Amino acid sequence: MTIGVGGSDAQTELAKLNDMTGDVTPISKSEYELRIRKACALMQENDLGAIYLNAGTNLYYFTGTRWGASERMVGAILTSAGELHYIAPAFEISTLSGYMLIDGKVHGWQEHESPYSLFGDVLKKANITSKRIGLDESCSFFISDGLSKANPENEFSNAMPVTAGCRMCKSENELALLQQAKDMTLEVHKAAAKILRPGISTQEVTSFIHQAHLKAGAAKGSYFCIVLFGEDTAYPHGVSNPKTLDVDDMVLIDTGCQVEGYNSDITRTYVYGTPSDRAREVWNQEKSSQAEGFAAAKLGEHCGSVDRAARGYLEAEGYGPGYATPGLPHRTGHGIGLDIHEWPYLVSSDKTPLDIGMCFSNEPMICIPGEFGIRLEDHFYMTEQGPKWFTEPSYSIDDPFGYSINS
Repeated sequence: MTIGVGGSDAQTELAKLNDMTGDVTPISKSEYELRIRKACALMQENDLGAIYLNAGTNLYYFTGTRWGASERMVGAILTSAGELHYIAPAFEISTLSGYMLIDGKVHGWQEHESPYSLFGDVLKKANITSKRIGLDESCSFFISDGLSKANPENEFSNAMPVTAGCRMCKSENELALLQQAKDMTLEVHKAAAKILRPGISTQEVTSFIHQAHLKAGAAKGSYFCIVLFGEDTAYPHGVSNPKTLDVDDMVLIDTGCQVEGYNSDITRTYVYGTPSDRAREVWNQEKSSQAEGFAAAKLGEHCGSVDRAARGYLEAEGYGPGYATPGLPHRTGHGIGLDIHEWPYLVSSDKTPLDIGMCFSNEPMICIPGEFGIRLEDHFYMTEQGPKWFTEPSYSIDDPFGYSINS
């Protein structure tokens, strides 16, 4: 029997978990101010008069304002001179003001008025006319379309050189928050493995993982959760009618939580029962591919080099070629921070140079339709000395959580 898998129950494992967030330090106001200063410098480098930050992660990253995107335009204009102007429905101004960490003038629009025209009025009052404006890459088409039609004198472009330019490289505080989230999720993984039994449903495991994340201190529980058994594990993001667990099934669990908005995203794959020779061979190939990608992560090299190293190893083992299955049908990894998937990406076409503070998943999943799939997903960040794991990779198919080496 795989070490650390099965043999317990949900009540027992939940009782062992404790709140792990006691030492969490939120992002400070001074760090938000530093972010704004860096954004201003990047705007000037990219000849942008201002950028628009839509409700969501970019607004939160630069201003500390937590506000979800909806059908009404809510966001902020940040000028290259550092002026911050919020735009919101008039009836939301009092509520929005209560969420703001970085103060700025709030401009309200009534329901019958155009927020896009108001946007242009704010730019004119800030003496930003006939200048290029960067739009949050995540804002909906109705916003970008409305702004361009109401303000033909302005040229609109993607704000990514500023937003991604600031967010790709994490600060020490951001790294600490990411580390905390990942530590929590790894403990939840260990607990989830122990409650497995023949006949358990994916929904029961998913529900337990949510409760376990809450117990570990994640205010909203699981941010997401994928649980798959047997042949279903060959499909990276699940199937419409997942099977229950049988003895000797492959088990794939991919889940994460958030700490101060920063994400974890860890996958573990192992066998409930006794691994077959075939399962052992493929599992070891997956682990080696992950290691090849990690070793290729060198400062100054393109992000794509990591994908090519992991994929190249698998192709040498007879998988693929390229994105064909049996093999690795998706990129090797993604950036992570306030968004669970964010730039840059570990895919062969990404030419972004690896830099200190960049954070990535490393998950070169092997998919074998009709048999099973294996995804081992851990995250690393770039340091002056090279890549460093947030969480250590799975130890072996017989002891995925390394109990034998830590006893």
